[in-house]
Amino acid sequence: MSTSVPAPYSESRALPPYRALFAVDAKDFTGLPAVQHGPVSQLIPELVDQALEQAGLHELRDSKRFPANTGDGVVFGFDPALLPFVLWPFLGVLDDILGAYNRQSVGPRIRLRASVHVGPLPDADNPGDGNGTARNDTHRLLDSRPVKAIMAAASEEVTHLAAVISQRVYEDVVLGAYTGLHPDRCVEVPATVEGKNFAQRAWLYVPSPSGNLVQAGVRPREESAAQGSESVDREPAPATRPGPRYSGNKQHVGEGAAVMGNVGRDVTYRGGSTSYRGTNQHWGSGDNVTGDKQVGGAGGDR
Repeated sequence: MSTSVPAPYSESRALPPYRALFAVDAKDFTGLPAVQHGPVSQLIPELVDQALEQAGLHELRDSKRFPANTGDGVVFGFDPALLPFVLWPFLGVLDDILGAYNRQSVGPRIRLRASVHVGPLPDADNPGDGNGTARNDTHRLLDSRPVKAIMAAASEEVTHLAAVISQRVYEDVVLGAYTGLHPDRCVEVPATVEGKNFAQRAWLYVPSPSGNLVQAGVRPREESAAQGSESVDREPAPATRPGPRYSGNKQHVGEGAAVMGNVGRDVTYRGGSTSYRGTNQHWGSGDNVTGDKQVGGAGGDR
């Protein structure tokens, strides 16, 4: 007997339970020699589980819903109540573990893109569980241009993880202040995927920034914590060179990639059928290759 496929809008049905989703994939996985694909494919979930353990998320590690190895990464569902802890501290712990592995490994570096999303998905221990729009969007976010551009521009010695957070997760968890991840650590980007009919607002979080991110004043997590204990009345150190001051981290990009910081050398971005190239361009909380950018809120100066 064949499985029946329900007709949309023919009747009302119970909404599936909301499930959070976490996915990662490895940068430049397809460029590895074939002999390394299998071992790296097994290594990635081991590193993720190690990070869950060190972040104190034993419950999540042992109760993943519809987990799958995607070859160059993993994806799984989990209880949305744990989303605040996945954003902070888990993403930072995962970045630390990847850094420690890369420093001592004689094999290929493991640098990951991650996406975090939430939405209704079937989850009744049946075949096909976990499939739905929320799952598709999770993978689209993972493949989106901004997160790929960040990993391509960042130092492979310092930046081992870049995460893209969906608008829904950002609003409910970050703006709701349920997590230790402060909104100022996140940069708004348009998540688009080349060749796909997909465009959503999303937010980038890089636990260990490097290069242009550091020049823009984005500090690593440990520096931020140490400096946060100092007096707020302390005068900031003068900049090495005078220049425009930017406030806020909201930007709108019609197409292309968002890259934070001051770009002191040529930057080339290729997306779709159009190429962009710029020299010595300066952006405060992010750059856009085309479109409009809004810096700061009401009263922000530039």
